[in-house]
Parts: sequence; structure tokens; C-alpha cells
Amino acid sequence: MAKRIRIRLVRSVIGVLPKHRKTVRALGLRKIDQSVEHEVNPAMLGMAHSVSHLVRVEEIE
Repeated sequence: MAKRIRIRLVRSVIGVLPKHRKTVRALGLRKIDQSVEHEVNPAMLGMAHSVSHLVRVEEIE
């Protein structure tokens, strides 16, 4: 079974770079405290890393 991660938006996107806003939106996050689950792959990990100051990432088993 593939590993999964849960990504939660913990900070507002107001005042951040437009590139980071688009990344948060591409992850499927719209509101603070909203969380989404994605399968682990290099693209998702890279996106989560680029906005790590806005999100919290945890592994799901």
C-alpha cells in the first residue's frame, strides 16, 4: 500500500508570494485548518516543502 501524507494549512496566505498562494491552492487547500490527504511522491513533497512555513505535514499509515 502506498504511503500517504496529510497536509494542513495552519497560516493564512494573505501577504505571501503569489507563487506560494498558487502552490497552496494546487495542494487543494482553501481555508485555514483545512487538511487534505495525498499519496507520497516527489511532486507532493516538493510542493509541501516550498510552502512549509504555511502548512503542517504528517504521515498517515
